Amino acid sequence: MNHLTPVDYPQPQSGEIPRYSGLPTFFRLPFGAQIASLDIGVVGVPWDGGTTNRAGTRHGPRELRNASSLVRRVHPVTFQSPYDLARVGDLGDVPVNPVDVQDTLALIEAWYRALHESKVMPLTAGGDHLTTLPILRALGREQPLGMIHFDAHSDTNDTYFGGERFTHGTPFRRAVEEGVLDPTRTVQIGIRGALFSEKDHRWAEENGITVIRMEQVAEEGMAAVMAWARAIVGQQPTYVSFDIDVLDPVYAPGTGTPEIGGLTSLQGQQGIRLLQGLNLVGADVVEVSPPFDQGNLTSLTGATMMFELLCQLADAHHRRRLSTGAGE
Repeated sequence: MNHLTPVDYPQPQSGEIPRYSGLPTFFRLPFGAQIASLDIGVVGVPWDGGTTNRAGTRHGPRELRNASSLVRRVHPVTFQSPYDLARVGDLGDVPVNPVDVQDTLALIEAWYRALHESKVMPLTAGGDHLTTLPILRALGREQPLGMIHFDAHSDTNDTYFGGERFTHGTPFRRAVEEGVLDPTRTVQIGIRGALFSEKDHRWAEENGITVIRMEQVAEEGMAAVMAWARAIVGQQPTYVSFDIDVLDPVYAPGTGTPEIGGLTSLQGQQGIRLLQGLNLVGADVVEVSPPFDQGNLTSLTGATMMFELLCQLADAHHRRRLSTGAGE
């Protein structure tokens, strides 16, 4: 169904303007718009202070912006433009402290709290996966969120290196402990790879997180897996976190912790498309590491997944708007 676009809804630059020209912004949207004028803010978090091995995701937002210039405005399956359903703009990058993890966590949380208080849904380009913890702190303060989490790794370990509690392998354990993430409404999809211990996933499962391993995805298919995930999160507020390493490294080599045997890029798109109708409150794409990329493939893939998520966030916003009568 087509929708008339209000005149004040920001739109990407015209296709008549060469895609390699001008200031790079997410999806060629207006940059630095006032928060109060937006429904969805696209934000970069150029930070990899939680990385435990191969760094480089601090460069993710810049390359994701560049690659997003290749993404056109209309979805190829729904034929709908997210820019007709919601006011979307590029809000720039969160200020970070590359040498202080706790300071950066506080900076990120404060930034997203301001967005949340202004009723702006965030779509985030990371950054390593620890980035998601302060976002959940900001969005889940009043009510713990559910989450659909696409990843090769559960990221529910306790500590690294003799007691470090804040790394990209621990964010969701901390989020559950802090009461901002509801483990009974958290689904992890695509989990695979060798473990530190046979007990690596025990804490997550004992606390109610649904861990769907890649072997289950291969056996049951994305449609069945997403139906299961949708039933678990229900219609309560839900966040989506997409770690690019959920994809097989043949599709996304530019990441810090690649694991073979992952989703295809089409399966990743299908998983996001099957989120339609959920009560989504925000999303991110993390762990794109340009120094390990080949031919900008991972950046393009990550930007495309961001567009898929943007379409779902815009649809969720539009449905909420209609349900309150604001769209009539």
